[in-house]
Amino acid sequence: MKYIIAIIQPDRLDEVMAALEEEDINLITVSDVMGRGRQKGVAEVYRSYVDRNRLLRKLKVEIAVNDEFLWPAVDAITRGARTGHIGDGKIFVFDLEECLRIRTGESGCGAIG
Repeated sequence: MKYIIAIIQPDRLDEVMAALEEEDINLITVSDVMGRGRQKGVAEVYRSYVDRNRLLRKLKVEIAVNDEFLWPAVDAITRGARTGHIGDGKIFVFDLEECLRIRTGESGCGAIG
């Protein structure tokens, strides 16, 4: 089992979700987050004061998948999120030690979906 965290541009969510649905991956959690990468945020000028330390709005997409769905999920996120410009985001993959379904008490691979 793997746990995928992707940081993407907010305007790419529909494309990412559509690409995941094509791979039959429907269980997804999305959160609003703030952050910055190599672009170091955006500079804003207000009354001649330049504020350079702005954080950018991003979305954090979290998905737990069984091993056979890892690369289809990563490829789908990449297809949906890529614009070719700086700030497209990152994908992180972690080993998922255990998963428990609260309603049934089911555990392991079957509890993911």
